[in-house]
Amino acid sequence: MDDRKLKILQAIIRNYLETGEPVGSRTISKYSDLNLSSATIRNEMADLEELGYIIQPHTSAGRIPSDKGYRLYVDTMLNDKTQEIEDMRELLIEKADKVDTLLKQIAKLLANNTNYATLVSKPQHRSKKVKFIQLTEVDENQLLAIIVIEGNIVKNKFIETVESLDKEIILKLNIVFNTFLQGLDLAEINLAIIQQIKEQAGKYTNLVSDILDAIAQAISEEDEVEIFTSGTTNMLKYPELSGMEKVTELLGTFEEKNQLTELITAIPKNSDRDNCGIQVYIGSETPVEAMKDCAVVTATYELEEGVYGKIGIIGPKRMDYDKVVGTLHTLMVQLDDIFKKKT
Repeated sequence: MDDRKLKILQAIIRNYLETGEPVGSRTISKYSDLNLSSATIRNEMADLEELGYIIQPHTSAGRIPSDKGYRLYVDTMLNDKTQEIEDMRELLIEKADKVDTLLKQIAKLLANNTNYATLVSKPQHRSKKVKFIQLTEVDENQLLAIIVIEGNIVKNKFIETVESLDKEIILKLNIVFNTFLQGLDLAEINLAIIQQIKEQAGKYTNLVSDILDAIAQAISEEDEVEIFTSGTTNMLKYPELSGMEKVTELLGTFEEKNQLTELITAIPKNSDRDNCGIQVYIGSETPVEAMKDCAVVTATYELEEGVYGKIGIIGPKRMDYDKVVGTLHTLMVQLDDIFKKKT
C-alpha cells in the first residue's frame, strides 16, 4: 500500500461516510487534493479492489469500503494519533515543568516587590475541541470512551450498553464519531451533525446519544485549577486586615485555595483589554467572600493561543494601585516576550 493508494482509500471512506453512496473516480478527483486524472484514480481503485480494500456493490456503480478497508483506515488513524501524542509528550512535560517553575518564581517575586499577597494560576485551555475519540469494549455491557480534547487533555467515560457489541460495530462507530466530530467544539456539534451520525449508526441510535452525552460532558467539565501563592503573611502587616477573625479567614482561603478559583474563573466586567486584561476589584466587588475588606488586582497572561492563566495581587483597600497596576502591566509584557520566544 503506497501513499497514493492510501490517500485514495481514505478519500473513498470519508466520502462514503458522508453520503452513504458508492464513490466513483470522478468524485474522488474533485474530492481529494491529489491532482490526479479520473483514469489514474480508476486504475488505483482497481488495484484497491483487487487487494480487498474496496468492493463494487453492483455493475457500473462506484466503490464502497470493505471491512478490510475500514480496518486499515482506523488502524492508520489510530497510529497517527498515537504517534502525534507520543511525539508531544516529552515536549509537554518539559514545557510544563519549566512553566511551573517560572510561575512559582513570579508569585514569590511579586510578593517581595509589592509587600502584598500574590497568586498565579497555571494556564488552562479555553478552547476545547475534539481531537480524537476511541471507543473500546470493557465487557459485554460496557464501553470505555477515551476522549482527547485540544491541548491533549484526556477524558475517560464509561458507557453502559444493553447488549454486547460486535467488534466491527465498535470499529464503525469509531470511524463515524472521528469523521464527524474531529476538530469541533461543543457549540459546533449541531443537530444536523448528530442526525448524520445516527443515520450512519443505524439501529444503535440510543447508544449514539449516550456516547454524545459522554463527549459533551467531557468537553464541558472544568479541570481543576492549580494555583501558586506567596506572601500570605504580608497581610499581617496591615492593621485593618490583622484582626483575629479576618486574618484567620484570609489565611484559610489562601491555604485551601478552593475559593481562589472564583477569582481565576471570574469574567471581568470592566477589564482593560488594552492594558493586558487588568481587572481591579475593590472591597465587595471581589467574588471571594473572605476578601471583602481587600483590594484585588488581576491580570490575564496568554501562554499560547487559547491557553490562559491569571496573576493576582491581594492587599488592603489602601493598596498602592499605581505601583501594582504598573508592575502587572510590565510583567505581562515580559511574559508575552518569554512565551513567544519559547514557541
